[in-house]
Amino acid sequence: MASLALASLALANLAAAKHALGRALAILVLASLAALPGSGLAAEECTNTGSFSGWLKGFKKEASAAGISERTISNALAGIELDPKIIARDRRQGFFAQDFGTFSKKLATNNRVTNGRKKIDKRKKHFERAEQEFGVPPEVLTAFWALESDFGKGMGDYSILRALATLAYDCRRKELFTGELIEALKILDKGWVKPSDMIGSWAGEMGQTQFLPKHYLEHAVDYDGDGTRNLFASEPDIIGSTAAFIKHLGWRRGEPWLQEVRVPGKLPWEKADLEVKLPRSQWADWGVTAADGAPLTSDDLPASLLLPMGHKGPAFLAYPNFNIYVEWNNSLTYCITAAYLATRIAGADSMQGRDREIPILSVDEAKDVQRILTKRGYDVGKIDGIIGAKTRSAVKEMQLKYGLPADSFPTPELLSRLRNG
Repeated sequence: MASLALASLALANLAAAKHALGRALAILVLASLAALPGSGLAAEECTNTGSFSGWLKGFKKEASAAGISERTISNALAGIELDPKIIARDRRQGFFAQDFGTFSKKLATNNRVTNGRKKIDKRKKHFERAEQEFGVPPEVLTAFWALESDFGKGMGDYSILRALATLAYDCRRKELFTGELIEALKILDKGWVKPSDMIGSWAGEMGQTQFLPKHYLEHAVDYDGDGTRNLFASEPDIIGSTAAFIKHLGWRRGEPWLQEVRVPGKLPWEKADLEVKLPRSQWADWGVTAADGAPLTSDDLPASLLLPMGHKGPAFLAYPNFNIYVEWNNSLTYCITAAYLATRIAGADSMQGRDREIPILSVDEAKDVQRILTKRGYDVGKIDGIIGAKTRSAVKEMQLKYGLPADSFPTPELLSRLRNG
């Protein structure tokens, strides 16, 4: 990220990149920012006042007061200019409006499964070291690595310093990005990379697993022994640092993270919710099995049933380690895709049920659902056509009211019911 990240500033936690394979980079950018409390995608619009040059002069003083050397400040910020395109892009993010089937098919590809396994073979000793030290399996690391940048092919082509300066000047999330720009300068001050190396995402995330500067500074490790921590070019550093960050997020050694399952025709569908955690034995008692029909392990390991396309689509049990995906990225669609890709790299079969004919609402129809729910007193957040946690919760309540399977997945049938009162 890690960037997938999150921001630990009291924080707990793309539009298209250059080509289809690089698209994951933009994804995580959006993800990490969406995960920041008080700075989500629905942030209120605001108006910038004052010149960029005036802001930059004040920022340089702030950076100096934070202990950044004058040499670094000069080298990093000389000639830096505002980029209005970044501000415009930040205010029109909508990639996560895609449904899970479309999203996962584009990103959790067989090519990424193959390349993930090749990377594990190539860097076996570093992955083994990382798993021994931090407990994070190679498959989990390579899945994030694949989605974030396709193993370095799609890190982005923006000046990170210019992007951070632009967003720090902008009124929308000034405090957050001012802090991240300070952290980026600290990285330069340590000599880990040069300003010219800092090429990446339009939202300031950097390196092959897209760390925000704060996470880079706090969690990067030197795994190649050269005395620096280079997440742009050193694969050993990337492996160790990503594992360290995931461990920091709460990874539990030796436990699963996600399992595709098969659900029976009848189930208390309202229990299918990330917030509902039941012993795996309870899901087994209700008739949930492994995807191939084999019985589930009947034990007390907490698990949530996830139905990203409703009760007729693919189904997953999410275990405690799935929590780190939610910390890494605020989009449930992204989280399930990343976790599923990791299971595929680890040897799981391809997803069942993803290609079934399941009626999907258009973005405009999803907005209509949100508008109607808002008029009925539900808080769905921003009316943007993105089915987030608040919208899913309101949908579930209406499904229960109408006697529909309460799987939190909005359907044309539900929309019709809502329109007709």
